[in-house]
Amino acid sequence: MDREHPPWMLVHLLMILPAAAGSGAPVTDLENASGKLVFYQTEGNATYVRDTGELASDVPTETMFELFDPQRNFSAAKFTYTWDLGNGEVIQGTEPVVHYHYSEPGNYTLRLDVGMNMAQYAPPITGVYSKDVQVLDAIKNIELEGPSDYMVSQDSSLAFHVDGSPPMWVCWRFLKNCLPDLTSGCTLTMLYENSLELNHTFTSAGVHCLDISVRNDISKLQTSFSLYVRRNDHSHLLFILSCAAVLIATFSFILVITCRPWQQSKSQVVASSNAAFLKDQDSGGQSEIVFTFSSMEKGEREPLVLQHGTQYY
Repeated sequence: MDREHPPWMLVHLLMILPAAAGSGAPVTDLENASGKLVFYQTEGNATYVRDTGELASDVPTETMFELFDPQRNFSAAKFTYTWDLGNGEVIQGTEPVVHYHYSEPGNYTLRLDVGMNMAQYAPPITGVYSKDVQVLDAIKNIELEGPSDYMVSQDSSLAFHVDGSPPMWVCWRFLKNCLPDLTSGCTLTMLYENSLELNHTFTSAGVHCLDISVRNDISKLQTSFSLYVRRNDHSHLLFILSCAAVLIATFSFILVITCRPWQQSKSQVVASSNAAFLKDQDSGGQSEIVFTFSSMEKGEREPLVLQHGTQYY
């Protein structure tokens, strides 16, 4: 296994675990039989040293027992190792290393029983080493669940789902037109569950970017989302309809004012005088002309001869 770790990831584990006596060997031998447990986890081409007792689930793990024997008192001894992983799995062997992985997150106690035979007929020396470990889910995905479109000057709520064991630290910021801004920092939020909701109001249309970084005690993931923001077409339509209503009301008022005098002159009653000339001849042979005058309004259909009026002789 590659032991070349990045400088920022390499932390030496210097916790010495004392051995417990299980035989009648001299005390000096038991004091010299001290060692440590070192945890390694490999993801892709990177190998990480887990020195805080926190491991990632579903990741190949290697635990190594390193014996401290500066005086080489146990160089000729034969060792046996019994690994109890705390999840019901027990592995035995003669090598001070074991390969395994935890499939589920949780708290476990790893226990190692070390047996050492100094001579053929000498009683074995045993030591017990244990370590409490916490298994967490690594952050592997950040998913934007919605919505799919965004409006200018409208409060938008963005929902995310984050794979990983909480608590998690979330750092996020919006970039207008996806242009990097070195002067502004990000907003830091503590997340105690796997769902995240962000509220934001966009002030301009176009393409905006959301940079988001999430980390927990064993992993870190950073990603970016492109968001398209458009103008609110409904507000423009409402403005156009309002302007059209004002224009229609104005033209209607002007039309009523303009046509009103013409309608009044048309509705006035026009009076006219009608005269009927009747020629009558009396018994003496003389003719008489009778004038009949009457007043009628425009639109009357009564014949003039039948009108009753004042007769003049």
